[in-house]
Amino acid sequence: MQAIVTESLNHYFGTGILRKQVLSDINLEIKRGEIAVVVGQSGSGKTTLLSLIGALRSVQQGSLKIFGQEQQNASEQEMINLRRQIGYIFQGYNLLRFMTARQNVQMSVELKENISTKKARLMSENILKAVGLESHINYYPHQLSGGQKQRVAIARALVNNPKLLLADEPTAALDSKTGREVIDLIQHLARNNACTVVLVTHNHRILDIADHIFDIEDGCLQEKIFV
Repeated sequence: MQAIVTESLNHYFGTGILRKQVLSDINLEIKRGEIAVVVGQSGSGKTTLLSLIGALRSVQQGSLKIFGQEQQNASEQEMINLRRQIGYIFQGYNLLRFMTARQNVQMSVELKENISTKKARLMSENILKAVGLESHINYYPHQLSGGQKQRVAIARALVNNPKLLLADEPTAALDSKTGREVIDLIQHLARNNACTVVLVTHNHRILDIADHIFDIEDGCLQEKIFV
């Protein structure tokens, strides 16, 4: 079954004479459980595409279906409901500095209904153990390395077993060794949970994890086909 399907997807910033097209006639298909990597330079449209797939922006033109649900003309409540099925890994970690690693992850769990504080804590501790931070559960962000902070961000994104994981430049602030460890971790956890992954990056050293590789330039997307 298809997880993501776009047809003639276009997106613009600005209005009037300042209107600029940032995505042009985007067509792609990604099946459930697949990993798709989108590569391109800064300003090419990668993050805009990711934000549309993640229901963080409204679809302006064309069709975007996520798990069969059309996003064109979707209501705000429909977009909120979809976002609850998605895990997000942002480039800047976005951890709250006054919360421990466990509390940062647990906050994400507690946004869901009908989960007790005890269960939320257990889920948070288990996912932090899964990403190799068993001994750092009660550390604050300033006590963690860049790679450890990114592992907390991954744990937060995956703790609710999302159907879709979106990662925006997850290795940008990491050295090559730590970046590779983070990518391998995303791949391992996503495969184990049958989770679809869309990862945007300019790092060509991580392309080996992908089922699909898309190149985006000036808002135009093309899939790389290897034979």
